[in-house]
Amino acid sequence: MSNSRIDETLRRLERRRRVRQLLGVGLLAVVLAATYFGLNFIGFDPQELWAQVPEEVEFLRSFVPPNFVDFTVYTQQNNITGLRAIPASFRNFGQPIIDSLTTDSSSLVRLSLVTVILGFTGTVLGFPLALFFGVLGSEQVTPFPFNFIFRGVMSAIRAIPALVWILIYVPLAGINEVSAVLAIATDTVGNLGRLLTDELEEIDEGPIEAIRSTGASRPQVIGFGMLSQVSSSYVAWTLYILEINTRIAISLGVVGAGGIGRYIRLRQDLFKYQKAAAGIIMVFLIVITVELLSSRIRSRLRPDEHESKSLVDAVKDLADGGKWLGTGTDRR
Repeated sequence: MSNSRIDETLRRLERRRRVRQLLGVGLLAVVLAATYFGLNFIGFDPQELWAQVPEEVEFLRSFVPPNFVDFTVYTQQNNITGLRAIPASFRNFGQPIIDSLTTDSSSLVRLSLVTVILGFTGTVLGFPLALFFGVLGSEQVTPFPFNFIFRGVMSAIRAIPALVWILIYVPLAGINEVSAVLAIATDTVGNLGRLLTDELEEIDEGPIEAIRSTGASRPQVIGFGMLSQVSSSYVAWTLYILEINTRIAISLGVVGAGGIGRYIRLRQDLFKYQKAAAGIIMVFLIVITVELLSSRIRSRLRPDEHESKSLVDAVKDLADGGKWLGTGTDRR
């Protein structure tokens, strides 16, 4: 290659680099301008917020120290307040905790269990339909464009947050634990179904052809040639959705659907901030426990996930608002 051609190639590469830089600067300018416009549109005023900082600090002080008087029925009946209620609930080998779980009470222990049950049962009820739509939404199973019928249903479900689904189910069950389970189950169909569809799009053709060569029927090809390749991934994604659904159950509780979220909302409405702080601490423990257990199991199932989630990573995930609303289901 002559020097002139080399120089021309270098100039062309330089022009491309400059164009990319200009496009990057232009995109950044557009984002900043849109952000500025958006903040002005909603009336965002940094000076006004700064002036309210002392009020916010005073408000947060009202949550300290947390009052665990409602931790169990025993602490409620004996008016054991503050952090002393926690060790007191483990007397007699944890009998107060067992009593709280087996009786219809508004204790933090029982409400935490209700929240976990909402997330778990919603996931289990939504899984069969998620599997149905997830499998039929794959082009490996349903020819194009008919597979987009099932993809469209899942997209429509995902477009509606669980907080809205529970309002849709109000005429059916009211705003309570039942409607919360239905909302979580519906949300699971859209979110988990799409993840299952994506997994099927990446399977190897070899096992499928091998099963077909034996004269297997279409269901057998799907079951033994396709689903067998993604069974571990399906379980892993279901556990991931369980993490998200536990957060959603807490969020639904805030709007009155029961569980620990409802406890926090009611205590805050009654200006009992120290009791609300105890509920918030229980939320932290619930989310961290579920995520660590799920991560531990998924690390054994997924070939690309060699290490389970650490406590630090689980705490960082608490800041992901999408997971609380059921929108944080992008593939990781």
